[in-house]
Amino acid sequence: MSLATEIAPHLPYLRRYARALTGSQSAGDAYVRAALEAIVEAPESFPKDVDARMGLYRTFHAIWGSANVDVKPDPAESSEFEKIAHERLAGITPLSRQALLLTAMEGFSNEDSAYLIDREPEEVSTLVKEALSEIEKQTKTSVLIIEDEPIIAMDIESIVVDLGHEVTSIAVTRDEAVAAAEEQKPGLILADIQLADDSSGIDAVKDILEKFAVPVIFITAFPERLLTGERPEPTFLITKPFQRSTVKAAIAQALFFKSTAAVPA
Repeated sequence: MSLATEIAPHLPYLRRYARALTGSQSAGDAYVRAALEAIVEAPESFPKDVDARMGLYRTFHAIWGSANVDVKPDPAESSEFEKIAHERLAGITPLSRQALLLTAMEGFSNEDSAYLIDREPEEVSTLVKEALSEIEKQTKTSVLIIEDEPIIAMDIESIVVDLGHEVTSIAVTRDEAVAAAEEQKPGLILADIQLADDSSGIDAVKDILEKFAVPVIFITAFPERLLTGERPEPTFLITKPFQRSTVKAAIAQALFFKSTAAVPA
């Protein structure tokens, strides 16, 4: 089996991680492209002592650590959000958040995460604790949940409240979501892709973003369909079924980049 064939199934998930890490589709995808270019230029340097997924993420982290990637803003992304993402990116996402995303969002063990960021496993545990401590100090916000499955909506609401945020509304259709957003001006949106009346959570979010800027986390059972890197796509994406820690990590990272974004009164 060729190296390209081995790493191909893992690329959508690396894009998800890179976008969450950078807070931007354009920045995240630029780092992924740089990692792939490095692999093409020197395939003999690709790690041979681990599986393809580990090798891919390890190569990505080598590129990430070099900080030599030219990231061009994408006009499809909000200029305000893009500015914030680049300001945070200039300081590089703290190592503690890298450890949290690797373990909570990508499902790597502490041992595997230690290999990826070149640290000891014990240090990964400490870094994750530091990240969670940072999250507790994070500015609280109001949250709109767009989800048509009651049990999942309740679970998400519980996680949001546990983090100290306020759920302003739970919408189950595109029209309900847009109306709720216009009335309540939430500071964060968590949106399912497929809604009750066969409407789209993506379309609902597009309608909302035409009116005001707000960070969004999408939820879907088929993330690979939205992570091709070929069109404007979500920066923050959670896969169903999800772990509570995954949702917490995504919320924290979305607000880390965009909590200062202006939302019109």
